[in-house]
Amino acid sequence: MAQLFFKYGAMNSGKTIEILKVAHNYEEQNKPVVLMTSGLDTREGVGNISSRIGLSRPAVPIFSETNIFEFIKSLDYKPYCVLIDESQFLSKEHVLQLAQVVDDLDVPVMAFGLKNDFRNEMFEGSKYLLLYADKLEELKTICWFCHKKATMNLHYIDGRPVYEGDQVQIGGNEAYYPVCRKHYLHPEIKEEN
Repeated sequence: MAQLFFKYGAMNSGKTIEILKVAHNYEEQNKPVVLMTSGLDTREGVGNISSRIGLSRPAVPIFSETNIFEFIKSLDYKPYCVLIDESQFLSKEHVLQLAQVVDDLDVPVMAFGLKNDFRNEMFEGSKYLLLYADKLEELKTICWFCHKKATMNLHYIDGRPVYEGDQVQIGGNEAYYPVCRKHYLHPEIKEEN
């Protein structure tokens, strides 16, 4: 029985490497998958899933007008799994389409993404994945400043924390730290030399 999975974690928790590993494991057994990612993430070009350790794969970009259910339904094969990276950027409609892929097409869907933004607010995609997913899994990493589990993303510019601004600000290690609650509220950012 197919299910909708939401695997979430702070920055640097290994979400992208996990999605690439899952795809590899299926494909190694000649079981085709569909890789998709948000069209908003342009760090490595639109339609690319790229990890910080250097692995990358092309993927189908998801834009606001993309109907994921119709796309999967129109394929000339039935995928063994649909894998979604950067799922925090999905809309409520997209999440409902993922549920429809699971329920109507009997294809498992694994969505990977952040739960909360740098303002510590929920992303729309994450909110609805938390509500509609059959299974939730937190991917863990440690705080940049201590040994505790990181649950938040601290945005910084010029060595200073930033707590306001547009929710979608694409970036990686050059702009974000994974942090625990204590260091989100009281960051110990060192001055860059």
